[in-house]
Amino acid sequence: MGVVGGHEKRWAILGVMSLSLIIVMFNNVTLNVALPELSKDLGADNTELQWILDAYALIFGGTLLVMGALGDRFGRKPALQIGLLMIATASAATAMYADATEEVIAARAVMGLGAALVMPATLSVVVVVFPREEKAKAVGIWTAMAGVGAPIGLLLGGWAVESYDWQMVFWINVPIIALALLLGLFLVPNSRDEQRRPLDPLGALLSVFGLGSILYAIIEAPTHGWLSNETLGVAALGVLLMIAFVTWERRVEHPLLPMGLFGDRGFTIGLIAIMFAFFVMFSFMFTQMLHFQLVRDKTALEAAIRFLPLPLGLGPVAANSDRLVERFGSRNVVTTGLVLVSLGMALFTTVDVGTAYPVIGATFLLLGVGMGLTMAPSTTLVMDAVPDDKAGVGSATNDASREIGGALGIAIGGSVLNEYYQRSMSIPEGLEHLGSVPLESFPAAMRIGGEMLAEGNMAGLELIEAARASFVEGMVASAMVGGAIALTTAFVVRAYMPGRD
Repeated sequence: MGVVGGHEKRWAILGVMSLSLIIVMFNNVTLNVALPELSKDLGADNTELQWILDAYALIFGGTLLVMGALGDRFGRKPALQIGLLMIATASAATAMYADATEEVIAARAVMGLGAALVMPATLSVVVVVFPREEKAKAVGIWTAMAGVGAPIGLLLGGWAVESYDWQMVFWINVPIIALALLLGLFLVPNSRDEQRRPLDPLGALLSVFGLGSILYAIIEAPTHGWLSNETLGVAALGVLLMIAFVTWERRVEHPLLPMGLFGDRGFTIGLIAIMFAFFVMFSFMFTQMLHFQLVRDKTALEAAIRFLPLPLGLGPVAANSDRLVERFGSRNVVTTGLVLVSLGMALFTTVDVGTAYPVIGATFLLLGVGMGLTMAPSTTLVMDAVPDDKAGVGSATNDASREIGGALGIAIGGSVLNEYYQRSMSIPEGLEHLGSVPLESFPAAMRIGGEMLAEGNMAGLELIEAARASFVEGMVASAMVGGAIALTTAFVVRAYMPGRD
């Protein structure tokens, strides 16, 4: 697989792919820090704010397989360029003209569709322009960029909101994408399935609505309840559609996603490791952004800066993980990575309201190192199992596992946090008249406490302190769940991933 001897400009091409990938990843999270400004400027309620975030993730995750297949069929370079143009156009239009929540949601959906074209194209181009002996190194660097994209997004979003306004969050995309488009035009070669196999429209429809339904159920579960009729109904529909997808793909002559790939243990266990590693990382990032801003009174930018140990640990380790794999084998490296992630979560269970940042920073660093050891070798195993003519679909499957894992992490991590917060939170004596609102919502408790303090009522401080302590208890419980997930995945990897003992 790949170009014999490699493309002469392959390292420059990798740079363009990395830049394009960072654009996709930071758009996943950048807008999180702008939600208060969007709420104030557009009058958006909590449901609308949630959909501003979720529209991108839902469309992105739901259409990945189809967009990857289109890249394989019609060319990965056109897929990359069109996807980047879609993100840039939707971003600029939102920044200039959007004055209603519905317009921002629609723009985010278009950006998600563009991202679904871009992300599979980046990895599939990388694996076809590098020779086999350099592929692990290239994939490691690609993985490093995927890992640092989210923290970069938080930093850029925090800077944009603090220095300008929420529109600047969208304007950030335009010059970066313009650079990626220009470089890609001259540097990136086109590649596609030379056999020009026919498309699989039924498989495409089943995958879009199946993945979309599962992601919708995961995203909405914390709002509607994990056992609500809506959550269970949509989840069941998604599972049934994916069963139908698998059944169809086994029968059709030219499948969208060849099911035989899952017979390769490297492919299957690699996807599992990727999914649950992202589960832990996104769950932790979600709770920590709330922790720094609401418990420790940091601005969005100050909070984002405190995430820096994560990419500082992840980037260099992922980029150089090929050397460790060569010496110790994929199984040992990935297992070690997941164990380090679990240890990081275990360390975090010692955190309380007064814990100094260096302890928290050490957790971020350990998580980053563990993620770097996990992601790059797992991605290499996944892509090694995929023939070049299906590189786009293989990359999309890899990306979909990340997206599902991240969505699950945020949803379950957030649910655990809220559950433990509500269990441990109690109204201070004399404030019973506030009712159940502070018991049900940490932000509401902090807001009410702040309003009381502003009026000179010191009882507000008691409410704030009680809410902070209860939030930290929920946050620690969420970290324990993440640690257990990482450790369980480590055992699965150790037992089934191919590689040196």
